[in-house]
This record gives sequence, structure tokens and C-alpha cells, in this order.
Amino acid sequence: MLKEGLLKLGINYDEKTIPLLTRYIEEIELFNPAYGLVKVNDRKELIIKHILDSLAPVNILNRLLKERFDEGQIPAVADIGSGAGLPGIPLAVCMPGANFTLIERMGRRAGFLRNVLAVLGLSNVCVEEKDIDELAHKPTAKGSFNLIVFRAWKPLSPPLLKSLFTQLAPGGTIAAYKGRRETIEEEIAGLAAKSTTVLTQPDNLTCEVIPLKVPFLEEERHLVLIRSEK
Repeated sequence: MLKEGLLKLGINYDEKTIPLLTRYIEEIELFNPAYGLVKVNDRKELIIKHILDSLAPVNILNRLLKERFDEGQIPAVADIGSGAGLPGIPLAVCMPGANFTLIERMGRRAGFLRNVLAVLGLSNVCVEEKDIDELAHKPTAKGSFNLIVFRAWKPLSPPLLKSLFTQLAPGGTIAAYKGRRETIEEEIAGLAAKSTTVLTQPDNLTCEVIPLKVPFLEEERHLVLIRSEK
């Protein structure tokens, strides 16, 4: 199912991809009973709702980064509120040309992430045990990020975006994994209504909502791309 899902998503992968993702799945299954990392009933549900869901926008994200970087340059990506490493770890496996920082405030889950990185041997990923507010006031050692992703984390709001944009490099993009279009439109409408009083920066915020198709999943999924057009 995992290999078929990657093919359906049009993801080009090498001989290391499936073994790495499979080992990651095994680590989640091992620690999930004690850590409560994800809510699933079996491996099939884990693969569909978490691994393939995380990978659904890979080609979109690759295109975004390719538009901004020449060959040989390494973009910096942050996964905020990473939790079990979703979507950061699956993305890092399938996007080896980018450096990923997994940002997770809960110590036990940050410990799980460090263990996973050691087990998988992923050299393009590091973990920051911080809260978003700590990041807003104290940028990480990695500096500004070219792309910030988050999944099943927080609703879009002016204070949240203000914090995230402090970590975003000029010209960078925030990519929010979201579900139903109706909910997304409500959140975006809230941004427009409150931005003049709460969100002092960035200016000229633009939001692009892109439908996603997750293999074997009959539920709405979208990617919201947020930029500041100054």
C-alpha cells in the first residue's frame, strides 16, 4: 500500500525511501501505546491518514523551493508542532535536498523524534524542543526558514501568523495542511477581519488554497499557501 500510494502521488523515490518510511511506521507503532502519538486502529490507517497525507503535497512543495533556489543550494524547512514527526519526517525522507527542523514543545515527543532520527539515520533533520512563542523571540540556530509547514496543529489566526512570519525568510512560504474547504474559508475570513488590528506584519498577505488527493482516503484535504507580497 505504501509503495502504491507513492506512485499514485507521483513521487519519485529511490531504494532507500520505502525501507525508511517502513521503519518510521514501526517506530510510531512501537511508541504509540505509551506516547499517544497518533489515533489509528491499524497500520493501514496509519499509512493512509498520516504518511500518505503528509506526503500528498510533496510535488507542490518541491516546486515552490525549486522556484527560489538554484541547484546546489539547500533550503531550510520547519515543521511546527511536529508531534510524531508529521509531516516533517515523511517529507524529509522524500525531499533529501532540503534541511528540516522539527519543532516540538513537549519533551517526551521531542525525545521520540530524536530517537527516530537516530534509528533512521536522517542527516537532513534536527529537533528543536521549543514552543512557537519561544521561537518568535529567540530564532533557532538554523536561522530563518524558507518554508514552514504544519499539520493538524492550530487554526489560522493573526497572532499565529505573526509569530510564524518572524521565522520566515524573505520570500518564504507558510504551508498549512487543512481539511474541509468550508473551515478554511472561515479561518481566512477571520484573518481578513482581524488583520488590521492584530496582525501588524506581514503586509499584503495572500492565501492560496490547493485541493489535495490523498490515495485511498475519501475525505477533503487542502494545502493553504500563505505569503507576504511586499
